[in-house]
Amino acid sequence: MVDGWTTVVQMASLALAVWCGISAFRNRPMLVPHLIGIAVLEVLLLVQLVLSIVLLVEGPRPPDTVTFVSYLVTLVLVPPACAVWGLMERSKWGPAVIAFACLVIPVLMVRLEQLWNASVV
Repeated sequence: MVDGWTTVVQMASLALAVWCGISAFRNRPMLVPHLIGIAVLEVLLLVQLVLSIVLLVEGPRPPDTVTFVSYLVTLVLVPPACAVWGLMERSKWGPAVIAFACLVIPVLMVRLEQLWNASVV
């Protein structure tokens, strides 16, 4: 996996989590800028998906490829799911849902790295 890109995605996710957490703390509902942040994060995750697929096709595969691919799919599906849920929840809890989901994404990324690096060891 591309370590630099993974770090960029994790930092963007954590920044969005902090921003949405502050919005939730201030009793603000989810607004269009939050959706734009989720969209940017989703684009970053789609690039991660493409990079991972290219690396899977061209190079060595992780020992547990099925688990790796399932984590990739989950990673890409989390932001749209939290956006829908956040839009349905028009109170301060909308941004809180996004903040929580954005805290889950770096954990999924770390797990992807662990699965990928298991093939190197």
